[in-house]
Amino acid sequence: MPMYISNATHAVVNLPELLASREARQTRQQEWLNQYAATLISLTVVAPGPVKDSVLTRRIFNYALRAIRQLAENSGWEIKRQRCLSPTTGPEALLAINAPANLVKQAAIELEQQHVLGRLWDIDVLTPQGKILSRSDFSLPARRCLVCPQTAAVCARERAHPQAELLNRMEALLHDADSSASR
Repeated sequence: MPMYISNATHAVVNLPELLASREARQTRQQEWLNQYAATLISLTVVAPGPVKDSVLTRRIFNYALRAIRQLAENSGWEIKRQRCLSPTTGPEALLAINAPANLVKQAAIELEQQHVLGRLWDIDVLTPQGKILSRSDFSLPARRCLVCPQTAAVCARERAHPQAELLNRMEALLHDADSSASR
């Protein structure tokens, strides 16, 4: 199983760095939209706590990228360009896809719901005009927490679960994915 990115930094990231990273990602997205005039997938990993770039997040990221590439191939969608980045704020990928954004988002939602690691993936889909499509655009509920039935946003805001519990859940899901892949 090839790794798209490796050698994690394990750096502790603070809020200003996260905000700067988000702004840089939005700038890259706009540049790609201007250059390719195509549907854009922006992939990141859901990672609780101050360490966003770890062996765990990179392995989860690599599963996501393989799943997205396989989805594009199976759907007959051309990937015009792909770029992986590895900032200290966590692995990222951009893919310019020659396919209707609404179909790509629906397929991304299915991936997030059906793959054992899908809950740990953040697959944003942008229209060629730059609109980010969301689950609510398809009348779907907000994503659930990793460990309880509450919405993820509520648990994150309230810090309802210890970071160790969330990381243990991520490790367990990765173990399940590894077990499935080796069969």
